[in-house]
Amino acid sequence: MNEELNVLGTPLEPCSLKPITGFYRTGTCVVGNDNPGIHAVCIYATEEFLAYSKKTGNDLSTPMPQYDFVGVKPGESWCLSGARFAQSIKDGTPPKIFIHSTHEAILRLVSLDDVKKCAIDL
Repeated sequence: MNEELNVLGTPLEPCSLKPITGFYRTGTCVVGNDNPGIHAVCIYATEEFLAYSKKTGNDLSTPMPQYDFVGVKPGESWCLSGARFAQSIKDGTPPKIFIHSTHEAILRLVSLDDVKKCAIDL
């Protein structure tokens, strides 16, 4: 099995275990072939970003018990989809992110410079 890497080329670090995040609910922003949304970006959720995401069609804050989803609260971390992250950069409202927990696959959609501008752990 290949080691998963972050955008800096070092081992991918966990994003969140509470709430448990990731497309595969492993706590890391691992990206696989069956993850078309490229849930690669470990964000630090703020009220402002959660409101932006909800307004643009990706409600991360409302619990959905039918999917065992408790909702993301301000101050928590979450693996965000690549498309939403790229759109937030374009809209000028990107979230703060944990770069060491952001999968290298996001570089298919945005530049490393853009990712670094959002990092709070560099």
